[in-house]
Amino acid sequence: MELTTGAILAGFIPFGAPPRLTHPLVVRSPMLIAHRGGAGLAPENTLAAFRRAIDLWAADMIELDVHASADGHCVVIHDPTVDRTTNGNGAVGDMTLDQLKALDAGYHFTRDRKTHPFRDNGVTIPTIDEVLEALPDTPLTIEVKTAAAQAPLFAAIERAGATNRVVAAGMYERDRTMFDSWGGAISASAEQVGRYHRWYSMRLGRFWTIDADVVQVPEFHGSRRIVTQKFVKALHTRGLKVHVWTVNVESDMQRLLDWGVDGLVTDRPDVASRVLNRYVDRPLPPGASDAASRAGTGG
Repeated sequence: MELTTGAILAGFIPFGAPPRLTHPLVVRSPMLIAHRGGAGLAPENTLAAFRRAIDLWAADMIELDVHASADGHCVVIHDPTVDRTTNGNGAVGDMTLDQLKALDAGYHFTRDRKTHPFRDNGVTIPTIDEVLEALPDTPLTIEVKTAAAQAPLFAAIERAGATNRVVAAGMYERDRTMFDSWGGAISASAEQVGRYHRWYSMRLGRFWTIDADVVQVPEFHGSRRIVTQKFVKALHTRGLKVHVWTVNVESDMQRLLDWGVDGLVTDRPDVASRVLNRYVDRPLPPGASDAASRAGTGG
């Protein structure tokens, strides 16, 4: 990507400039962040998943994705089509809210590739309004998957008075055209992280920062390693928190915590809760007791 003068100046900082203040929403560390609500345990991006992540696994934050429906509603779904996660087919942006609501969002979910425990149980694609109402106290990272989702998303957040508990995220800057006027916390874009990483790789990271409150990043981009202990430390010196996705294996979680990452974005909040119990003596959540009870009775 070509770097314009404006893009360079936007990230440049004088040597010795103080780090930014940590946003209260992401100050806690380490955080258990349920990716799409815990996609390994329940149908992703549904209220069923979100409630389980909170009630059973005591997730600190829910990560979710939004698109815009054909009639301008902000709906919670990751893909641009409904095919993978519902019993329907077609583009989200070509369907009205009524059409999307008629689909079974629990249709395909399975943990054993044999049974589908959420099928025909009324699991639907939620609107962001429904999520904000159902989870009135829960911090959320909301990733816009298309620029069209921004206006209905920010309007819904304002109606709910939820600005102080939402991290606005978007992978690409083309989908973040309204972020400058957003009054809450912001996660870095892929382009911002890429620009910083190039300066960091040249040992010039002290001259560069990211205009965001948190960096949510994969450990690898293809075969290229992004997250290292030194990279995490460098971002911390600039006042930036680091959340790594999507981390589902215990050994990876432990290593990243040893490196100082501030959040584990995971499909398996059950696994993360056990690791955090051992690592920071975090109390085991209700789901751990239920799982142990079932194991003890052969359930």
